[in-house]
Parts: sequence; C-alpha cells; structure tokens
Amino acid sequence: MKKLLIYMKGFRKECVLGPLFKLLEASFELLVPLVMAAVIDTGIGNRDRDYIIRMCAVLVGLGVVGLACSLTAQYFAAKASVGFAARLRAALFERIQGLSFSDMDVQGPSTLITRMTSDVNQVQNGMNLTLRLLLRSPFVVLGAMVMAFTIDWRAALIFAAVIPLLSVVVFGVMLWTMPRYKQVQSGLDKVLSATRENLTGVRVVRAFGREESETEDFERENNALTHLQVFVGRVSALMNPMTYILINLGAMALIWVGAIRVDTAIITQGAVVALLNYMSQILVELVKLANLIINISKALACANRISGILDIKPSLTGPLDGQKAGNAGVSFHNVELTYKGAGGPSLSGVNFEIKAGETVGIIGGTGSGKSSLVSLIPRFYDVTGGRVSVGGLDVRDWDLEALRSRVGVVPQKAVLFTGTLRDNLLWGNEDATDNDLWQALETAQASEFVSAKPKGLDEPVEQGGRNFSGGQRQRLTIARALVRKPDILILDDSASALDFATDLKLRQAISSLPNKPTIFIVSQRASSIQHADTIVVLDNGQAVGIGTHQELLLGCELYREIYESQFDRGDRK
Repeated sequence: MKKLLIYMKGFRKECVLGPLFKLLEASFELLVPLVMAAVIDTGIGNRDRDYIIRMCAVLVGLGVVGLACSLTAQYFAAKASVGFAARLRAALFERIQGLSFSDMDVQGPSTLITRMTSDVNQVQNGMNLTLRLLLRSPFVVLGAMVMAFTIDWRAALIFAAVIPLLSVVVFGVMLWTMPRYKQVQSGLDKVLSATRENLTGVRVVRAFGREESETEDFERENNALTHLQVFVGRVSALMNPMTYILINLGAMALIWVGAIRVDTAIITQGAVVALLNYMSQILVELVKLANLIINISKALACANRISGILDIKPSLTGPLDGQKAGNAGVSFHNVELTYKGAGGPSLSGVNFEIKAGETVGIIGGTGSGKSSLVSLIPRFYDVTGGRVSVGGLDVRDWDLEALRSRVGVVPQKAVLFTGTLRDNLLWGNEDATDNDLWQALETAQASEFVSAKPKGLDEPVEQGGRNFSGGQRQRLTIARALVRKPDILILDDSASALDFATDLKLRQAISSLPNKPTIFIVSQRASSIQHADTIVVLDNGQAVGIGTHQELLLGCELYREIYESQFDRGDRK
C-alpha cells in the first residue's frame, strides 16, 4: 500500500482538512449529552421553559454546525479518494498497456479487469473511510470515556469494565472475518473469469449445446462464493446482538448505580442520562471502528493485488538508443519460441529469409504455429532461441515504436472500436486524409459497402463492430492496416470470412500496392497463398517445407495433402 501513496501527492490539503473537520463534528457530538443533562437538571427540574428553549436552540445549533463539518469532511475525503483512484486507475491502465503479450498471458484478462475495476473501487472506498473515520472513532471513544469520568468517576468505572468486553467481541469477530473476506475476493475472481469466458465464447457454447453444462459450472462457482459470503456474513452478524447485550447489561448496571447515587444526591438525574448517552456513543463508534478496519483490510488486500501488477517489469522493452534499418527484408535464423508456462516449444528450428517486397504464404494445420511465427516480426513475443531480423537488424535491437510503425498487422479476430468508421481507420495513421482512407478501403474491397452507408466514413461503429458482418469487419481491419502504408504487411488469416472471388480481388489489389510492401499471408486456404513468392509449410512448430507452389507440390507431402484435399472440395481457382 505504501507504494500506492505516491498517487496521493497533490491532495495533502484534503488529507488534513477531511479528518480535521470530522474531529470538529465529533467534538460537537460529545457536547450534546452535557446540554441534555443541563436541560433535565435545570430546565425541567426548575420548570424553566425559556431555559429549555434556549438549550434546544443550542442543540439545534450544535446539530447544524456538526452537519456542516460532516459535509465539509465528506467533500474533502471524497475529493482526495476519487482523485487518488483516478490516478491509480490511469497508472494501472498505462502499465497494462505496456505489458507484453507474454505478461498478459501469465496474468490473464479477468485478473487485469478485476484489478482495474473492483480492486480500485475497493481501495477508493477504503481511502474515503480512512480519511473520515480512522481518527474520529477512537477520538469519540476516548472523549466519551473522559467526559464520563468528569461527570462521576465511580459510575464511569462501569465504562472501564464494559469497553474492554466490547472491544474483545468487536475485534475478535473482525480478526476472524478478515482472512475470509480475502477468500471472498478470490472467489469473486473465479466467478468473473467464468462469466468472461462464457460471454467471449457464447457462440461456441451454443453451437455445441453446452448451455446446461456451462450453467452448472457457473452455478457451482457462484454457489461456492455465495456460501462463503453467507457464512462470513452470519459470523459478522453475531457482532450486533452480542454488543447490544453487553451494552444493555452495562446500561442496566449504570442505571442501577446511578439511581443509588442520585438517591444519595451525589449526582443528578441529568448526569445519569448523559452517562447513558456516552455509553451509546462508545458502542456505535466501536462498531463503526470494527467495520472500518474490515473495509481497510479489504482495501489493503486489493491494494497489494494492484501493486503486484504495477510491480511487473515488462518483459519486452526496446533499447534506449534503438536503431533503425533501411529495407523491409525479414529473416528467421534457427528461431525457437516457447510460451511462458508451456510444456514445449511452439516453434523450433525455423530458418528462412524473405527479401523486401516479396509475398510470403504461411500454411499449416491448426496449432502448427502460424500466428506465433508472424507475431515475432513486430516483436509481440520475443524468441526464446535464435533471432528474427528486419532490415538486417535483430528486432530486439530496434526501437519498438520505429519497428511497429513499419509493420501493419491484421489479426485473426477482426476488432473494431466504438466510434465511427473514420475513427477506426485513423488508428492506422492519424494524419491520413479522406482520400487516403478511401484508397485503403478500395484496396481492401470495402469501399462499395462503406459508400452505401448513409453517413459514409462517419457511419457509427458499435462495440466490437457488431453492426457489421464478419466479412465487412475483416475488410475494414485490412483497410485500417493499409492506411499506415506499412513496409511489412501481415495478414493473419484475415480473409477467412470472405468468398473466394473477393479474396482473389483483395490479394490482387494488395500485390499492386505502389509502396510494394513485404507481405505475409497466413491462411489455411492453399488458393490464398499458392501464388506467393515463397510458401512456408508449418507442422507442429517446424518448417517442413519452404519453396514455391510447384516446388512444394513435388517435394512436400503435407502441402500436397492440403492442396489436393481442398481442391477436391471445389476450391480450385
């Protein structure tokens, strides 16, 4: 938590004024029983109506001033805690943006989402409560004790007996529940993970009729969390009845002792009422303090989880004096890639070299390492063996921004963001003109349906691009990459939703680009890559064939099997 306090800089005034005004409110609250004692002893005892009215006005004044102090304290506490949370969330988001794909694979998306949302909110709430109540509750407990002894020290000895018992009950329940609340937070992570997994894969779940099975799995996780929360809640619920039993026993003893001392004219009736009020204040504040500590414990647990993300040092960084290379040639030298936590390498012994401006086709079965191979070029992952070079320079010696500015990547999953078509296309190049955008759309075979939209480039895009078909989304993501006019263009199975005619037109248009980029086409269609200058055939992470279409038909059995099986299904061009 100490590491996160740096985000409180700039809120020093709020951190001082918030607790200060809360202590002022508590001071006015401690005066109320004394005023009530004066009303009973002097006003009611002497039947002095004017005195009673004056004292009631004093009570109203204390209430109004106390309310003003409370609202002021709440304002400063809220300003500090919300500002702190905003800075923390921004820092956390920035760190997540800087994590490599490997780091994100290890942490998991559900964990990162929980840290950004639930954990930050919990820390914000804990900070707010700390500023408002951490000093107030002990101040009221000690203040009420002191005020009780100033009224009558013998009667106040009952406070000395009841308060330790109350503290044992309150803090005993608190200490037992604190570790259980940490388990609840972990259970919440599991439920969130299951929810995200089902929302992401809802089409697969329905396609295989697994709704009931997935519902049962979710209910199992949800019920486990519910049972734990109910169990912890039941134990926490014991605090109120037990504390009220003790406080009422203390009140009975106080009334009994007070009656004797009133009868002997040692103290007044108003003093007994004041003592009862102080005991009630102590009870309320002890319960508040226990709940506060529970909330602070939750906030500290969440803060440690957030610190764990902020402490991650990105495993993929570029050199401070990163170099730049001239051409867009790409070469793989005995490349090996093993993902973190994987049992074996996803790529091994891959060797080939591509000259600038050439087109490369990469084909192979599912899980053969096609996407892993092309992800090494923009350095989304670092090789665990060998090296990948762009322009004759190892990608690890490149300035990351410079490297990725030369590469246009169209991933397997077409991702569009909320906004307009123009907003999405400008991701490729913020300085692109409308003419540049339309040229990219024309090359991507998307200009026809975009121009048919009522608002053209200003057509709204819903979250994930769900108001466009799969083929349209793919063509728009290709256009977004083309807007950058990259030196290296990677199409990672990005035309799978297109029909063969559109796919052919797309490949022809891309091959005719004036800037002549080096093109990598990842596909499971032999027809999509058969005209490439070089074709790389992958099987279980190894390059089992490298050459032209005709060379591979004669010398690579796997490629020939893929080609003949697809053409037998009528895929011939």
